Amino acid sequence: MDQQKQPRVVVIGGGTGMPVLLRGLKSLPIHLTALVTVADDGGSTGRLRSELAIPAPGDIRNVIAALSDAEPMLVELFQHRFAAGNGLSGHSMGNLLLAAMTSVTGDFYTGIKEISRVLNVRGKIYPISNESMSLHAEMADGSIVSGESNIPLANKRIRRVFLSPQPIKPLPNAIRAIKSADLIVVSPGSLYTSILPNLIIPNIDAAIRESKAKVMYVCNVMTQAGETTGYTASDHVKAIMDHIGEGCVDGIVVHNEPIKQALRAVYAEENAEPVIYDTERLLDMGLEIIEGDIINHSQSTIRHDTNKIAKLIYSIIE
Repeated sequence: MDQQKQPRVVVIGGGTGMPVLLRGLKSLPIHLTALVTVADDGGSTGRLRSELAIPAPGDIRNVIAALSDAEPMLVELFQHRFAAGNGLSGHSMGNLLLAAMTSVTGDFYTGIKEISRVLNVRGKIYPISNESMSLHAEMADGSIVSGESNIPLANKRIRRVFLSPQPIKPLPNAIRAIKSADLIVVSPGSLYTSILPNLIIPNIDAAIRESKAKVMYVCNVMTQAGETTGYTASDHVKAIMDHIGEGCVDGIVVHNEPIKQALRAVYAEENAEPVIYDTERLLDMGLEIIEGDIINHSQSTIRHDTNKIAKLIYSIIE
């Protein structure tokens, strides 16, 4: 396919679900752009954020690794996490490199761009914002919990999430990518702490609502304790619409095969269960439903299958 005519696919998200999606999409004949959350505050990322006042590098690091075509050993080095060392313990090499490159170039996004070049990344990677931000949740009981890593630990029903300090400026390139997209994919991941922090940034929400592209949400296969306990597929979409407006999602990608009992038992210990696909309510919401067996059955945890999900998403464009 002529490169000029290749469809423009924008993936928005963070957490563990996004790299799985991107690994499969990077080899397809598309212009691929990843818009990545920078609201994480746990572990190595949290320490670098507070010490250096930079946006969170952790999710960006995982996306760079997923889209890299560099030698496997180089990617392994980039993802290496130090197990020992007074100041280094818990830090990952990639996070330190992103922090160093931000210092060298004077700008977080420029740092990402330079490391992407060194690691031969396919597609473009944009942080959703170039600013450091904090995530807060208002719970159903009216209490406020601050910090991305603290929100699930509160184990309360979440009413809404919001960011500080306001106003947070989106990266202009992120807005441009959304406006010129042919397909926008909201990746699977922690709904309130990895996905929504991207969507609620001023002007990002409006760009998604006004985009001529089809917006597809890849639904989580399992619920997540402290975030989406008891949520059906339509509850996930409703949470997105409650935050950024009715009609902002055109369709949903769902896994439609039963989960093995042994795996269900493992997840039940973490108060997680398969997300119920309430088809009638999804159709009532006006959503296009794309379903298939889209998990990787060879793994001991439930993860979307890189190639299956990529093929399904590509079929939407075709």
